Amino acid sequence: MANIEINGQQVEIDEDGFIVNPEQWDENVAAYFCKDEGIEELTDEHWKVINYLRDYYQQFEVAPMIRKLCKETGCNLKKIYELFPSGPAKGACKVAGLPKPTGCV
Repeated sequence: MANIEINGQQVEIDEDGFIVNPEQWDENVAAYFCKDEGIEELTDEHWKVINYLRDYYQQFEVAPMIRKLCKETGCNLKKIYELFPSGPAKGACKVAGLPKPTGCV
């Protein structure tokens, strides 16, 4: 495990760059990770996906299946990849501050 500094806060990440402790996540962490994902600016559509992922994770302690993510956010899979070029698991979950998903999102 490694630590990165984001706005003076030490954030622990795993070997794949995912946040270890989701409670450390905030908008500054999202902005930091979006740069790694090739996202220049987080739009309202990004935030709709991010907030859904965070809410779902807080309820169930697991990332949602991709089908559920698409249905609940109104974004089809193509749109998710437009928003998060590395995909729903690697990109969206990382920016949303979720631990690395063990299976499909």
